[in-house]
Amino acid sequence: MTQWLDTLAQGLLLGGFFALSGLGLSLSFGIMRIVNIAHGDFLVVAAYLGLATVTASGINPLLAIAAVVPAMALLGYLLQRGLLNRAIGANELTPLLITFGLSIILHNLLQELASADYQSLDAGPVEIASLALGPIQVGWLPVAILAATLAVYAAIARVMARTRFGRIVRATVDDPEITALMGVDTRRIYALGMALSMAIVGLAGMLYGIKSSFNPQAGASQLLFAFEAVIIGGLGSIWGTLAGGMALGIAQTAGYKLHAGWGAFAGHVVFFVFLFLRPNGLFARGGHHG
Repeated sequence: MTQWLDTLAQGLLLGGFFALSGLGLSLSFGIMRIVNIAHGDFLVVAAYLGLATVTASGINPLLAIAAVVPAMALLGYLLQRGLLNRAIGANELTPLLITFGLSIILHNLLQELASADYQSLDAGPVEIASLALGPIQVGWLPVAILAATLAVYAAIARVMARTRFGRIVRATVDDPEITALMGVDTRRIYALGMALSMAIVGLAGMLYGIKSSFNPQAGASQLLFAFEAVIIGGLGSIWGTLAGGMALGIAQTAGYKLHAGWGAFAGHVVFFVFLFLRPNGLFARGGHHG
């Protein structure tokens, strides 16, 4: 019993990271209807930005988050303004091909600039510190990542529901043409939406670099896990992505418990089961703000 309680707890903690990473992907789809194939590579870029910041300044990676997140948000804004906005409204394949091209460019750039060796961000004692929850032990770092994830979800939900910006975003998603006729610069809204998405990718990338080791090849698996979380939860639903991340985390942890090599495979199996039984996901919604 304790063993399965431990599996559930570790799975939820792992799911916290998948849900955070998936949220960046979910927002770019929900607001711009762009499936960002370069999502995983941008996440790894954020980890390398963190590594460069820490190497140059000597600060703790947890503090470097304050530099990397705005830098990634700015990159997202410029990317949408300069490149992706041109593709919106053309056809659905164009943004997909552009982000696929970006993925290949980033992948090769990372391989040129960084070695193929695994790197990690050393956050100090917090990485190995743990606390007891009844009969089970959990790490402080995974708990902090889950808490950060829940805080980000709550903040995004509040912004979308309660602020003028959120109302404009929802109107733009529902009917971009009418919103544009009302005088809203929809291209700027899309750019701010991508900035928000990439800020979350920046946070996820930094936490990934602290909790795991990474190299230039890591982007593909990170895209896959984020994509699985989004699809399990339901395209366009923010809270669905949170649930999808948790389901994926529990599946992977249970897989690891059964056999050391079955973790990611168990997650893929659960993903395919959901595709078969509930192709629209747990909380499929039309809008991004579910």
